[in-house]
Amino acid sequence: VNSDLFRPEGFIYPLAKAFGRKLTKEKIQELFSRPGIEPAIHGYTHAITNTLPEGPMAYEILKDREALERLFGKPIRGMAYPNNAYSDRVTAVLKACNIIYARTTDSTETFSIPLDWYRWDPTCQHISKNLKKLTDTFLNTTPTKHQDAFLFYLWGHSYEFARDENWNVIESFAASLGGRDEIWYATNTEIYEYVESFRHLIFDLNLTNVKNPTAIPVWFMLREKLRKVNPGEILALD
Repeated sequence: VNSDLFRPEGFIYPLAKAFGRKLTKEKIQELFSRPGIEPAIHGYTHAITNTLPEGPMAYEILKDREALERLFGKPIRGMAYPNNAYSDRVTAVLKACNIIYARTTDSTETFSIPLDWYRWDPTCQHISKNLKKLTDTFLNTTPTKHQDAFLFYLWGHSYEFARDENWNVIESFAASLGGRDEIWYATNTEIYEYVESFRHLIFDLNLTNVKNPTAIPVWFMLREKLRKVNPGEILALD
């Protein structure tokens, strides 16, 4: 969300084209406060971040974060890069601003867990010609013991559905993947926190015990068996 680009309060939205490209602060607060939706920064004014000196870059990040935290009453921890403009300089400033992840638009057409949270590449955009194929592959493939869990990350701009009159694309996608017990529907921060908790598990050298030093229960496969280790627990691995 670009918090300097809200429409004027009291704006009346036309029915024909949904909300258009910009929303009022009231509408943003209404939509993004719903369960399962996580607000993230997108730059205060949508400036092309990696062209800025570090000072104005930090201002774009922190000003947006401050405004959104005031609006939603909770910490804002993530970012989507404006115009997909990122670099090592941007990453360094994000870390200094206590932003924990940033999403690119570099679609991979894979289901990989990110190795670098500041270059979080999505699976694909909603207008990808391979969306149906990727959805079917995701639903019908089980990760092997040598693979991470599969993560399907779809990205896009909400205004595009009204502009392109293709709401059926996202509706079909949601109908295919929704309501399944075997799928975890999570926000970006929930995924980040869970994966980081898994990566912080402490195993002894012989894989006979594992300690979970985090506050999140973690599941993993070992010796063809699904294990669960609770927060603070040292679990014996038979």
